[in-house]
Amino acid sequence: MPAALRTPDTRAANHAATHAATHAATHAATPAPTPTACPPGTPGPGGTAPASYTITELAAEFDITPRAIRFYEDMGLLTPARAGRNRVYTQRDRTRLKLTLRGKRLGLSLLEIKQLVDMYESPSDTAQQLQAFLAVLAQHRVLLEQQREDLDITLTEIAQHEARCRSLLAGAPPVAPRCLPAPAPAPAAARRVR
Repeated sequence: MPAALRTPDTRAANHAATHAATHAATHAATPAPTPTACPPGTPGPGGTAPASYTITELAAEFDITPRAIRFYEDMGLLTPARAGRNRVYTQRDRTRLKLTLRGKRLGLSLLEIKQLVDMYESPSDTAQQLQAFLAVLAQHRVLLEQQREDLDITLTEIAQHEARCRSLLAGAPPVAPRCLPAPAPAPAAARRVR
């Protein structure tokens, strides 16, 4: 693989390093090590997880299509670096994709997911972020409980209709099988073919 394809975009690396430093300073934690540029799919520092991923690797890991990943990128949920024509996804992108898919399973819209993921990465107060997340979850709980109630009503109606049909069938006289009438003979003129 050419060396140009193995090196991440300098701007993205600088952004990641700046973000990591800002995040560490804001939360008074020990600074996270700056991600090391590795070819996509190779183990990162310490041999733990890869420092970068290809779109194919992420698609396989999360059992989604590359097209879905590109869609999330278009929606602003993922911002991969570019190495030539190839997208290079970082651990940050992988985490954002994981949170996006988790939000979809919860029934959140992409806009809600983006707001929550962006809030998660912001250096602001964690209590405010958790309160916003609780508010979104409460809205979805109400919606899902209403849907469950509607489903219960529909299932009850179906059970009533099934019971009625079974009781009608049990009390009805047996139905004799219907035979199709024998076909009428063809007219004499149609039988003569010249």
